[in-house]
Order: sequence, then structure tokens, then C-alpha cells
Amino acid sequence: MIDVVMPQMGESIVEGTLTKWLKQPGARVNRDEPLFEISTDKVDSEIPAPAAGVLAEVLVEEGKTVAINTVVCRIREGADGQAVAAAPSRPASAPAAPPQPAAPTPAPVREVADEEPAESAGPLSPLVRRLAREHNIDLRQVQGTGAGGRITRQDVEAHVASRGAPVMAPAPIPAMPAHVAAMPVEAPGPPPPPRAEQPKTRLEPMSVMRTRIAEHMILSRRTSAHVTTVHKVDLTAIARLRERLKGEFQARYGYSLTYLPFVCRAAGEALRAFPILNASVEGANILYHNEINLGIAVALDNGLIVPVIRNADERNVVGLQRAIADLASRARSRHLKPDEVTGGTFSITNFGSFGSVFATPIINQPQVAILGVGSVEKTPVVVDDAIAIRSICYLALTFDHRLIDGALADRFCGKVKSVLENWSEQVL
Repeated sequence: MIDVVMPQMGESIVEGTLTKWLKQPGARVNRDEPLFEISTDKVDSEIPAPAAGVLAEVLVEEGKTVAINTVVCRIREGADGQAVAAAPSRPASAPAAPPQPAAPTPAPVREVADEEPAESAGPLSPLVRRLAREHNIDLRQVQGTGAGGRITRQDVEAHVASRGAPVMAPAPIPAMPAHVAAMPVEAPGPPPPPRAEQPKTRLEPMSVMRTRIAEHMILSRRTSAHVTTVHKVDLTAIARLRERLKGEFQARYGYSLTYLPFVCRAAGEALRAFPILNASVEGANILYHNEINLGIAVALDNGLIVPVIRNADERNVVGLQRAIADLASRARSRHLKPDEVTGGTFSITNFGSFGSVFATPIINQPQVAILGVGSVEKTPVVVDDAIAIRSICYLALTFDHRLIDGALADRFCGKVKSVLENWSEQVL
């Protein structure tokens, strides 16, 4: 019997919440197959089975928070470790029951969608199998983006979206026989009972991630003196560059070229010029960070997480875009490591990807500033006393007024704006 414990998902983590069991007692599990999901104050993750066998015992129920190294379940190891119900014993003096004729064994029903394709890399979670059955998907045709090429829920949903919903033709209405049409119409029955009124409210607990986000947001508001300054930036040169390179970039690297790596690159230069925005406050002291580690906010189905690009100022646009795409993909598939969501020194949030023009983001503690990127929109503006159509974006910098004054914050934004509007760096 193998004990499976609550893992330590980072040096400072002392406990974790078991949010969901992916296997039930008595179920077969393969080595490295997702067994349960956990949530900590740093990251959510799927925990794989340490060995193949049968899930013999579950010791921690869903939603319970336990200390690290607590035994949460036990696995009966081996190929023959199957849960077999014990037959009831019969006293020796009792007469044996006469044999009954055996009922014919029905032919097994084969569910193609529930089988794990030979080509798939890694085991499939029950959620992926269920989605495949519901949408009649051959999983061998789905490209996996999870660890080791494993197929995730997002992969299945993307496959469904790419092929479109099937359109079902309406069934023809059969003609009514003449003798049926001539029959007298029966009197209508009593009216159906009135439907029960639906409740006007519903109460459900916050998820672990939502609770952590709420705690961190209130903490940040209580800690920092929040002020936001907004600057308008002309991204026409970069918009034209993206339009010219996007096809070649996609073909060469396998992901799209967005505006975000350009902003990250400009922010890295501005942070080198104004290092106090890359600092933090410790009591009455200022802690300056020698590394520029950019936290990139990633929206999830149930919350928000901020993975970190380390030494971001040393990367070019291609390297930044690769890191952003990788971290965002693994954040949504719950495969981030604890050290990938810690150690950030400055954060960037791209609310423009959802159509927002600008917003006032909250500082990610213990940092002292966060840069928000609005949507890029073609706008009529005055250029050299003439009306021109330009690609305009608003950048919103929220800063901690305990440490940073408005003039310094505006100079920082001016540096970011200058780099973006006078872009000269080669991309490909």
C-alpha cells in the first residue's frame, strides 16, 4: 500500500486545499495520471499518482485544507490490485442452494470516445473523457498542450469550437392516417399544476482561489497609497510592423505576435531608467531589486494568476512572446510551478484583450507599481495640423504614492511611450 501525501508546492507553502478528486475509491490509476487537484495561496495544480494500482482509500474530502505531508489517500499497488467484494459466508449446516441456469452474458458495449487513443501523450482526465463522449470526438485528432503533450479540457473545447456545432436537420413529420384523422377529438384534460417558483437567490461558497484573491486585494488597498496616471500612446508603427510580420511569425514560432511583448520590452527599458519603480517598501527602507522580473496577469475561468518572466529586460520581443504564451498556456492547464508565480518585481495586466480602453489596476504586493494596457483602436487624431487615423492605446500606471511621486510616475510612462512610438528594434 502506498501513502499519497499533500505535496509542498513551494518553499514557503505549509498547507494546501484539496479542491477535487479526479478518481474515486476502487478506480484504477496509472502512474503519473492526474489523481486530485489542490489549491494553495501561490498556485492551483493537478497532482499525479506516484504509482499504478487501485485507489484503495480516500482520507481527505474535497474542500478540506490540510498541512503538507498529510496522507490524503492510499493506492494498492500492482496490476492485480482490484477492489473485489467479499462473498457472504454460509454456515456449514445450511443446505446448498440448487444451481441456477446461467443468464446469457450480454455483449460488451464499446465506447470509442472513452478509450484512450494510442497516439495521445499521457493519461486523460475524467473531464476530458466526458467532454469527448458528449461531443462525439475522436481524441486521436486532438492536439494536446498539457505536460508531455497530454490532452487538457481546453484542448477539447478548442477542438469543438474549431469544427463548429453540428446542424441537425429537422425530422420529417409523418403523414396522419385517414382513419386517425376522422376520430373524434378528446376533451382536454385538467391543466398542469403550476410550476414551483424558482428561488430568487443562490448562496455558494467562494473557491479557494477567489478567497485568496479577495484577501490579497484588500491587503494591497490597506498597504499602498494607490494613484493611477493614464497616458495615450500612438502604436501605429508597431501595428504596421505586426501586420507585416504576423504570418511569418506564426509560421516560424507557432504562436501569434501580440502587442504585449512590445509593451514588456518598453517597460524593461523604463525600469532600468527609473529603478525605484522596480523596488519595494520594507518598513522605513527601500529595497531595490537588481533583477527585472515581470509578472504577467493571466485570466482564468475562476480567477486570476500572475506568473513571472524572470530577467525580462534581457529578452527580445520573440523571447518575451514565447514566455508569455508558455506561461499563459500552463496557467490555464494548471501546470505552473510554485517558483513561477513568485519573485515578481513589477506587473503588467493586459485588460485591453477584453476590449477595455483603460482601467485602474491594483498593485500586486509587495511591488510598488503595475502597468495596465488598454485596447489598441484606430482613432482620428490631429497630426501636424491634419486629421489622421492612428492606432491608439491608453497605458494606465497605478503606483504607490508612499514611494513614488506623480512627476516620477509620469516620467516613467513618458519613457515607455517614447520607446513604443519610436520603435526601431528588429523583431525577425
